[in-house]
Amino acid sequence: MIDTPREIKVENEVEDFILKSNKDYRLCTTCGGPAIVSIDMSMPKESDIKVKIGDNTLHVSKVQARYIRQIDMRMLLGYLNYCERNGIEEY
Repeated sequence: MIDTPREIKVENEVEDFILKSNKDYRLCTTCGGPAIVSIDMSMPKESDIKVKIGDNTLHVSKVQARYIRQIDMRMLLGYLNYCERNGIEEY
């Protein structure tokens, strides 16, 4: 269960991606809005809300948690495009 006043739904595609990549990620604030990135790019903060997905964790910025109701693939697309441009294989 997520430690927020309400539950934040994680879209199945995001869960599948995290399970397949077997890494931890963070939903953080960017100039383009909420974005999911590897914790290698944005280290988790103590104030983050932790969402367990299999053996991995999706760290949700406390700032973003106030505004979102669902975590979806569009929050991950910028990171995937970055990986593709830089030859980084996520899974």
